[in-house]
Amino acid sequence: MTPKQIFTAIIVFFVYLLVSDSIFVVNQQQQALVLQFRDVVRIIQSPGLNFKIPFFQTIAFFDKRVLPLEAPEQEAILADQKRIIVDAFARYRITEPLKFFQRLNNERNANDQLGILVNSSMRQILGTLSMTDVLSAQRTKIMLDIRDEMNAKAKSADYGIEIVDVRIRSANLPNETSQSIFARMISERKR
Repeated sequence: MTPKQIFTAIIVFFVYLLVSDSIFVVNQQQQALVLQFRDVVRIIQSPGLNFKIPFFQTIAFFDKRVLPLEAPEQEAILADQKRIIVDAFARYRITEPLKFFQRLNNERNANDQLGILVNSSMRQILGTLSMTDVLSAQRTKIMLDIRDEMNAKAKSADYGIEIVDVRIRSANLPNETSQSIFARMISERKR
């Protein structure tokens, strides 16, 4: 190879690096923030081919789809002072990527913060209800109330998300309570 060919190959290689680092694609399920030294330069919410300044700007992608949130089981005290163990999950969507990035930064932090919101909202709503309310046909309304409470808290915290759905998988009595009810049933049966 001649020096001219080597020089041309090096130039082509650097041009390729510049072009490949300056073009990026946002697909239909994503939204993106263009960051320059951790400062947001641009918000991209529509899909397509986009450009950025190579080496100085980076891209943070966020999902537009509905994302899952698995809340850990928790104990709640009802209005009639009965304890239950509630297993629930929620679904949320990132509506404002800039606020989401500024407040929560990523989905893992969002899941941690939203887990706290699920717990507090659930305890707040369930604390006003009796055991018969939780086990009745009002369960759908209860889940909607929890969702609305979470949305209000997420909006006041300015997370840039919307809670789409909250579901209670199960509401069980703690083992100690179940054992005492079972013992009471046995003693009444013996009587």
